[in-house]
Amino acid sequence: MSDVLADHPPSPAPKSSRRRELLTFFILAFGIWPIIAVGIVGGYGFLVWGFQIIYGPPGPPGH
Repeated sequence: MSDVLADHPPSPAPKSSRRRELLTFFILAFGIWPIIAVGIVGGYGFLVWGFQIIYGPPGPPGH
């Protein structure tokens, strides 16, 4: 079995595969992940805002 693997070294990735991989990376890095990050931060801000609407802002009570 090892003779079969030794006869065929792994071939480098074709140009189209590398280009597709780079395109996928750039779409994820500069498209999808920033949208997810803004959604998470905005969602957290919305939760804090809702909490403060119900319970009031942080600080000493009675002011």
